[in-house]
Amino acid sequence: MKVAVDERGYYGNFGGAYIPEMLYPNVEELKENYLQIIHDPQFQKQFRGLLKDYAGRPTPLYFANRLSEKYSTNIYLKREDLNHTGAHKVNNTIGQILLAQRLGKQKIIAETGAGQHGVATATVCALMGMECIVYMGEVDMARQKPNVERMKILGAEVRPASSGSKTLKDATNEALRHWINNPVDTHYIIGSVVGPHPYPEMVALFQSVISEEIKWQLKEKIDRENPDYVIACVGGGSNAAGAFYHYYENEKVNLVAVEAAGKGVNSGESAATTMLGKPGVLHGSKTLLMQTEDGQVIEPYSISAGLDYPGIGPVHAHLFESGRGKFLSATDEEAMKAGIFLSRLEGIIPAIESAHALAALDQLKFEKDDIVVVNLSGRGDKDLETYIKWGGY
Repeated sequence: MKVAVDERGYYGNFGGAYIPEMLYPNVEELKENYLQIIHDPQFQKQFRGLLKDYAGRPTPLYFANRLSEKYSTNIYLKREDLNHTGAHKVNNTIGQILLAQRLGKQKIIAETGAGQHGVATATVCALMGMECIVYMGEVDMARQKPNVERMKILGAEVRPASSGSKTLKDATNEALRHWINNPVDTHYIIGSVVGPHPYPEMVALFQSVISEEIKWQLKEKIDRENPDYVIACVGGGSNAAGAFYHYYENEKVNLVAVEAAGKGVNSGESAATTMLGKPGVLHGSKTLLMQTEDGQVIEPYSISAGLDYPGIGPVHAHLFESGRGKFLSATDEEAMKAGIFLSRLEGIIPAIESAHALAALDQLKFEKDDIVVVNLSGRGDKDLETYIKWGGY
C-alpha cells in the first residue's frame, strides 16, 4: 500500500494546508523550496554531520534481553533517549534550523508540550546564534519544570499559553498567532507531523533517520532489515512517523501506534484520537481530531504532556483509516507501570510518552521468533516529578 504525500499535501483523505491568508506566503515559500533544499548535497552533508557529531547519532538498537524473556519474543529498543537533549526531537530541529538559515530567516518560534521539542529548538538556536521564542501551556510548564529551566539556560524565551486546557494545543495556537504577526523574518519550527503542508512530510523526512538506522542495524545484528513489529507512541506522532517511514510500503511489517487513553478511553479524560475523533481541521491540516457535534475541539487529557493533543498527524490518520497501521491505546496507569517495569528490568527509565509504547506489549500476541522494535522516543529525566507523584514503585 502506498503511503506518500501528494502534490496537494494529502495522505489519502488527510492533510492539506488550511491557513489564514497572512501565512500563505510563508507556507508557499516552504512548499516551493523544502525538497530542493533538503536534497541538496551540501545541506545533507551539514545535516548528517550535525546528527553524528552533535546529536550523537546513530542511536543504538539495543536487544532488551530480560524484556524479551518476559514476553517470550525478541524485543529491540531503538534508543532515541540517548540523543543529545534526551529525545528524537533534535533530529527535526537540526533539519529545520538549517532550512530556516537557507531561507534567510533570523528568528525562530516553536511550540512544546513535554518540553522536549522546546529544549531541542532552544538548543539548535543557541548553536546557530538565533533568537528563540517557545510557547508552552501553563499546565505543561508546571509539570515539566526542568525542561522550562533548560530552555531558559539555553537562552530561549518561554512564553506561557494560558487559554483552553493550557497544554500543547493552546501553545500551538499561540505560536501560529505569533507567526501571523511576524511572517517575514520568522520561521516556525513545528515539532510534530502536524500543521499545514509541507510540515507533516518535512518533519517525517527529518525523523526518517530513525527507521533508516533500524534497517541497517537489524541487518548488522541478525542479517535481516525488516522487523515483524515496529511500536511507537503517538500524540502528534513524529517519533512514530520516523520509526515507520521506511516500512510504510512493506506490509509484512506491522506498524503499531499507541495513543494515550488517559483515565480510560470513555472516561472523558483521554487523548485517544483514533477512538474518539472524527475528521476535521486542526492547526492547518485536515485530520482526525476530538471534537463536539458542532466542531469545537474537545480538550484532551494524558498524564504525559507530549501525548496530550486532541488530534494526530495526517499521515497517522491515513494509516488508521486505511488499516495500514494498528492503533492501540494505553491508560495513565498502564503507561506508568510499563515505565517502572522497564526501569527495573533493563535499567532504563523511559519518558512517560515512550512508556505508552511499552504498555502495548501486553496487548499484542507475539511468536517466539518475532522481531519487535519499540521506539524509545525519550528518556525519563524530565518526568521524575510525575513518577514520584504517581508513586507506584
